[in-house]
Amino acid sequence: MMSVRMASLRVIVVLLCATVAVADAAAGGARVGLTRIHSEPGVTASQFVRDALRRDMHRRARFRRELASSSSAGTVSAPTRKDLPNGGEYIMTLAIGTPPLSYPAIADTGSDLVWTQCAPCGKQCFKQPSPLYNPSSSPTFRVLPCNSSLNLCAAALAGATPPPGCACRYNQTYGTGWTAGVQGMETFTFGSSPADRVRVPGIAFGCSNASSDDWNGSAGLVGLGRGGLSLVSQLAAGMFSYCLTPFQDTNSKSTLLLGPAAALNGTGVWSTPFVPRPSKPPMSTYYYLNLTGISVGTTALSIPPNAFSLRADGTGGLIIDSGTTITSLVDAAYKRVRAAVQSQVKLPVTDGSNATGLDLCFALPSPTSAPPATLPTMTLHFDGADMELPVENYMILDGGMWCLAMRNQTDGELSTLGNYQQQNLHILYDVQKEMLSFAPAKCSTL
Repeated sequence: MMSVRMASLRVIVVLLCATVAVADAAAGGARVGLTRIHSEPGVTASQFVRDALRRDMHRRARFRRELASSSSAGTVSAPTRKDLPNGGEYIMTLAIGTPPLSYPAIADTGSDLVWTQCAPCGKQCFKQPSPLYNPSSSPTFRVLPCNSSLNLCAAALAGATPPPGCACRYNQTYGTGWTAGVQGMETFTFGSSPADRVRVPGIAFGCSNASSDDWNGSAGLVGLGRGGLSLVSQLAAGMFSYCLTPFQDTNSKSTLLLGPAAALNGTGVWSTPFVPRPSKPPMSTYYYLNLTGISVGTTALSIPPNAFSLRADGTGGLIIDSGTTITSLVDAAYKRVRAAVQSQVKLPVTDGSNATGLDLCFALPSPTSAPPATLPTMTLHFDGADMELPVENYMILDGGMWCLAMRNQTDGELSTLGNYQQQNLHILYDVQKEMLSFAPAKCSTL
């Protein structure tokens, strides 16, 4: 499952001459629907689980490659979630240019760059469901100046004065593919309905005219990471939130809220600060959290206090990620979670590794049997906040098996809080205040 060529993530930049104009990014509040990859009714729950776990394994390999490549001299990293076809977990629809042209894009908290395919593309573009955006047809398109703080060429310039009218052409490579183009500025339109629609001018983005592979029915990617180039950092409000519907609910759309609309109000809201991030990309784009402990019911597990510590060299730590499905925990913590769950379930343990890729599964009396309603809430203790996970957020039902929806990670590697554990939680990322907030919610009615 992990037979992918280990290749470094890097961005090669060159300088071009072009006419440029400067525009200020504006803030707005918008509601956008999110569709999970392969959530169509024809996909069975078992296939859905296996496909998501397969993508998770490739993503874990990507994180290891990125950490290794971050120490390489002379590289400029701008991470993207695309390792293989079927990368990413959620697709959003937005519009670009004047007049606005709608297109589907992968929404990703683990990437910064916003990009879409641009005409002319020719044979070096992948097929997409929507027409190609053509910058020459939009009067609001501008080439991003290479002296802009959002320009990928800044590292290549190394403080030198850029030539007049200079722009940046990038070539972004990753595990099994690449995308290349020119950075531009354009008006983006967000919102799932006319009442919610917001137009934001001057968004810096990648206008790719050569790419490899297929991107899961999308036309590009919207980076929602922690770096300055991400969409949320470019919005003056500096915040976004999402509410993810239950994993096996293929009838309801999840919701992404951008700008002021993202704020959490009411009771039951917990907040925890982001851990100061490593300065080197790609780790600088991730949302690190301080996980201090885990409880199952009223029992606090004896997890080493430094199990999730972020080290000075950028290793270790725990991130929250929209593009990973199943939470991975360093082995020292996972073993204790596994043992606590196994001690609570009075069902025979069965090998579900081939069917699900999960380590701890229990056999139900029949494929149609419901699991016993005996497990307590699992609580993730963060710095100043407790995230309570009901049974359906950490156990998964799959063809007569009931499995722990978590997996182990080598001690010292990056742990990840996946989107399966984030079901029916309204989660706010406040980039300006460096704070994550969350509250229980029924996401299908948000």
